[in-house]
Amino acid sequence: MNGLDLLETQQWSLSGLFGYDHPFLNVNSKTLINTWIVLALLLAIVFFLRLFLNKKGSMIRFVTLEYARFFIDWCNQAIGEFSFNHVTFIMSLFTFILLCNTISSIPWLEEPTTDINTALALGCISFVYAQVASILALGLWEYIKGFFSPFFLMLPLNIIGRLATVVSISFRLFGNMFGGSIISAIYSNLIRKSVIFQLAGIFSGFNLAVMLFFGVFEGSLQAFVFTMLSLTYLAIALQGGGH
Repeated sequence: MNGLDLLETQQWSLSGLFGYDHPFLNVNSKTLINTWIVLALLLAIVFFLRLFLNKKGSMIRFVTLEYARFFIDWCNQAIGEFSFNHVTFIMSLFTFILLCNTISSIPWLEEPTTDINTALALGCISFVYAQVASILALGLWEYIKGFFSPFFLMLPLNIIGRLATVVSISFRLFGNMFGGSIISAIYSNLIRKSVIFQLAGIFSGFNLAVMLFFGVFEGSLQAFVFTMLSLTYLAIALQGGGH
């Protein structure tokens, strides 16, 4: 089985390992493989950048430091103080989602974020990190008291409100990326079947512009929005809001 055949496989089932057949145990192989490719690419970029961090005057070193400085300033403005853990989390979250959203620029690869499971996993990670950070910053008792604010009857609404943040940011990311992938697929199909679209794209560069918009610009924008919302929820949680 070659790489293309492997990517065409839709589902792997883990039911044989557990002796229980349930859709929850099905794994989307295409999403899993593309995610592994993103992680491998991210690891390769990290090793590559480390080679230039000690070389003063290097353009790659300058861009890397400015990239990190952007997130430091961003987190400082949102949280009000510098925290290494928060900066590294937000920067890692953005970088990973950015690569996931733009990996379709490489032929035969698809965005893992077009799978609702990936988007929900990222939303859960952001939510859990904010809650843990809130407990560490405020203390467990103050964190629990926040569920009863402003009075104890608000407990159910506060719980639903906090859990709703996971659905909000996850479905926003999934919806935009999935919609963009459908539009790109439809347009690519038109290019393959229509000579007019092919000639227009060759002479005007319109085809390239469309693919770059949905493959790079839209993916970068959605990564920024997801990360910005995650940072906002984190800042609220650290201030006692609990999100």
